[in-house]
Amino acid sequence: MERLLSHFFTPEIAQRAGYRDTASPFPEADPLVTGLVYDSRTVSRGNLYFALPGLHVDGHTFIPDAIRRGAQVIIHQHELPEYQPGIRYIRVKDSRFAMSPVADAFYKFPSRQLCVIGVTGTEGKSTTVYLIYQLLRLLEKKAGFISTVRYSDGTGERWNPEHQTTPEAPIVQKALRDIRDHGGEYAVLEASSHGLSPRTNRLGDVAFDIGVMTNVTQEHLEFHGTWEQYRQDKVKLFQALDRFDHHKALPPQVPPGKPFHRVPAFGVINADDPSAEYFAGSTKHSTYTYSTRGIEADLTLKKISGNPEGNWYEVCIGKTGAVLDIRDRLPGTFNAGNVFASLLTLSKLLSIPVQELVPLVPSLKPVRGRMTMIQRGQPFEVVVDYAHTPSSFKAIFPPLRERLDARGGRIISLFGSAGERDTAKRAEQGRIAAAWSDLLVLTDEDPRGEDPMAILEAIAQGISGVQEGADLFLIPDRPQAIRKACSLARPKDLVLLLGKGHENSIIYAHETKAYDEIGEAEKALAELGFSGTP
Repeated sequence: MERLLSHFFTPEIAQRAGYRDTASPFPEADPLVTGLVYDSRTVSRGNLYFALPGLHVDGHTFIPDAIRRGAQVIIHQHELPEYQPGIRYIRVKDSRFAMSPVADAFYKFPSRQLCVIGVTGTEGKSTTVYLIYQLLRLLEKKAGFISTVRYSDGTGERWNPEHQTTPEAPIVQKALRDIRDHGGEYAVLEASSHGLSPRTNRLGDVAFDIGVMTNVTQEHLEFHGTWEQYRQDKVKLFQALDRFDHHKALPPQVPPGKPFHRVPAFGVINADDPSAEYFAGSTKHSTYTYSTRGIEADLTLKKISGNPEGNWYEVCIGKTGAVLDIRDRLPGTFNAGNVFASLLTLSKLLSIPVQELVPLVPSLKPVRGRMTMIQRGQPFEVVVDYAHTPSSFKAIFPPLRERLDARGGRIISLFGSAGERDTAKRAEQGRIAAAWSDLLVLTDEDPRGEDPMAILEAIAQGISGVQEGADLFLIPDRPQAIRKACSLARPKDLVLLLGKGHENSIIYAHETKAYDEIGEAEKALAELGFSGTP
């Protein structure tokens, strides 16, 4: 894609981007911009380069390298020691914040030509995004999605290679452009608290039509500072429903998109969450609710039973008293809430009664790395899940404990905690896991710049009544830790591998190692002599 700078960096966009006048020399020519880049190593000729301050490095120091590689336009926030002739320099208040409006304009405002569904919450975002996308496809709607695990531009699903739940604004806007250009009508986005925060502004210019909230518990305090700020950043998804007028005309240089069914903006909220009213009160638009704890809502769970192959539940529809039987093939009873959120979203979006959507539920596939069963002929269970917060631990352990107690098996839990992230949750993770597990193996998640063993010791501070070397093992090397956990298992036991799920790497201070949790579990079982087909 190539566009003249003046065609998208208009006075309106300059104002939204926080443009500051600068004394640096501007060339007379209007440069042709061939792409937007914020990593100098990926710059090619004609690119616009955003110089971003960072935790460890400052992108301003790489401006000369970006220019050598062919950058024609530089967006920066600091005064520069030198300005090279023939390069267009644009100084803004915050270059990271500026990426969103600039990318939105460069890709011709794609979200305004799509029905965009955003899903936020501490847990359940990836699964709910994927379920909504699958339902749209089962209803023969043209759609794409972006999640932590996978994404689709409308031409097929691909693995997400990043650890970021919500990518930087240029990637988000390009993905929306691709969905639109491939004929998509709907886009489903995982909206993380980082992505919604004005500090990153990754989603600041996405015109959301629908907001979905799964839950809000403590997470990412290393970024947000307080739980209150964390919640305030998440609620910006619902505030965005009021901020964008989806029916206003696009800028004159942008051709209108293909007409499609659009309903007034609305929200879908987990009524069980203490912040439900806070989210509902943040938008002038209608909100709809679901509950898995018996609270009166538009969809309320009355009864549930589950096994590793899926769940069966009775659901009451609003005040009608009508009861539905729903069966899914999603391991983990906690998935009932994700299914409810998805059904409500599609029902209100497409004006289809929930009853008519229920027959589609058995066709929904789980997300890889979310309660994924590993079976290679061993006489015990091995399950891989992404759970990595205290609240997600509280959700997954009780039904597993009930199931293992019924057959006389033990739970062997393996997990860690991310480095350079919320440290307050570490001891709490240990406390919760110890309360529900028989054996614990603590290991690396993503240590980053922290000492791996120090992280494990911080988790162990929340664990009492166990003996290290007998009931508790601290093994930083994750592949070796998995082998230890599997070697401890007896028939009827469950080895629960938590925290990595779908992720394809482990981040250390000086390197990022390629990693596959499911593959490592299969190798560990093979070394124990179990290599049968699933």
